[in-house]
Amino acid sequence: MLRRLTVENYALIDKLDLELDAHLNIITGETGAGKSILLGALGLLLGNKNESGTIRDQERNCIIEGTFDIEGYGLEAFFEDNDLDYEPQTVIRRMISPSGKSRSFVNDMPVQLSVLRELGVRLIDIHSQHRNMILSDEAFRQSALDTLAGAGESVAEYKKIYSELRYAERELEQMTSQAESLRKDEEWLRYQVEEFEAAALKAGELAEAEEELAVLENADQIGEALATVRNILDAEQIGVLEQLSAAENTIQRVKSNYPQGEEIASRLHSVVQELKDLGQTVADDSERIEANPERLQKLTERVNLIYSMCQKHRVQTLEELIAVGERLAEQLSAITHSDENIERQREKIAALRAKAEKWADKIHTLREKASKGMSKSIASTLTSLGMPEAQFIVEVVDAGELMPSGKDHIRFMFTANGRMAPQPVEKIASGGEISRVMLALKALLAEKSKLPTIIFDEIDTGVSGRIADAMGDIISRLSENMQVVAITHLPQVASKGESHFVVYKQDSRTNISRLGEDDRITEIAKMLSGSEITAAALSQARILLGVQPKTTLF
Repeated sequence: MLRRLTVENYALIDKLDLELDAHLNIITGETGAGKSILLGALGLLLGNKNESGTIRDQERNCIIEGTFDIEGYGLEAFFEDNDLDYEPQTVIRRMISPSGKSRSFVNDMPVQLSVLRELGVRLIDIHSQHRNMILSDEAFRQSALDTLAGAGESVAEYKKIYSELRYAERELEQMTSQAESLRKDEEWLRYQVEEFEAAALKAGELAEAEEELAVLENADQIGEALATVRNILDAEQIGVLEQLSAAENTIQRVKSNYPQGEEIASRLHSVVQELKDLGQTVADDSERIEANPERLQKLTERVNLIYSMCQKHRVQTLEELIAVGERLAEQLSAITHSDENIERQREKIAALRAKAEKWADKIHTLREKASKGMSKSIASTLTSLGMPEAQFIVEVVDAGELMPSGKDHIRFMFTANGRMAPQPVEKIASGGEISRVMLALKALLAEKSKLPTIIFDEIDTGVSGRIADAMGDIISRLSENMQVVAITHLPQVASKGESHFVVYKQDSRTNISRLGEDDRITEIAKMLSGSEITAAALSQARILLGVQPKTTLF
């Protein structure tokens, strides 16, 4: 629950500090005093987007801070999932700079606005007269019924299955469309794949073929060069090998008397051995390399084929060309096996649909059962709110198809006149009637939910007198199990609170004060009679508050 709210430099608020009680808190004030501004600040704290006109003084930041008692509301998992430190006394702070930049913190840890919004909906439900039109939103009606039916986990499981079903259906559409598109090109694809299969391309073969081709194209010239090298090395008497061997023998004869002779002889020997190895290599290559027109033609055709296919498929390398062939083969395989894949996908969809239908039936049963109790309870509350002939019926209508939250349409049917058939509440109820319906609904939902705080912003609009008193009683009963803040203009409702605050404007600034007993009597009297407070109004205020009139002793 909200224990403390501080607001600084927001709209008409210079600085405001509000400490709330755990049960029923009443806020009153004249029109224009700034009650809506207070809610606007609280909305920013709970993650609403910042709008222009937020900052009063452009020289300093706007700061809104709230201290919440969250112990016992099961929020530990939320804090863990969002890497936040859980504290029973949690502090939320929102800072907005004059430039409009916003920063948010939970227990001094920075958070994204989306996280703040998720936490906000778990802490406070703000309901205003403008929110009454939410009755026209079927998602709200469905959520309300599911809360009372205890169908939350079942609906969550159904939504998961429904999401998988819709995804599988979209996949089937893509598979079918792709198969139809590919079938148009099947003959062309098959021709291309057969061409690649015939080519039997191998990674790296182009470089090897081009290297061998270069040798074959110049075989005669290479052969002549190799023969020349052999002659230079092996010619009798004048050959390099014979002369170097002779030089080595000459040095061997004088090395005993020549200190460097051993080293020179060794080096000459190494050179002779290296040249012998070189001569052998040249000799082997001379025998291997020879003109081979058939091999030359075969390699030329192979290289030309690869380059031709590269040009045809607009790629630069053999590796890219091989990848094209693999892709074409996959496409052809997809066509060949498309019927099997499509049939398997249809079987998967059928299984998911059967599973979804099963959960939808379970949810329908839960809703049907809860709808009867919900209808009876709200109708009973409406009777206590001065509508004895009112009928309120929750209809659960089978839509005949699976939808994101089940297979039901939820309707709230209402009539204030027992002689008239119930119709959708959002179409026929007046403002005052809708206010009473919403209060009855909120009171019922509060018994099932564990929301720490609910705020009613002039939900009593359109009612007065005895009905207002009855609404005050319902709001008061709600506050027995949760924190309630009621912003009201009706004295009958205002008299129910344990704590009473008045919002007022002074020097163009919005302020708020907690009222003591005497000030509260005066405030209630003012709500009864206007700015000119009469003795009758004061007397009536005391009656509403249950305060005995003061007596004078003579």
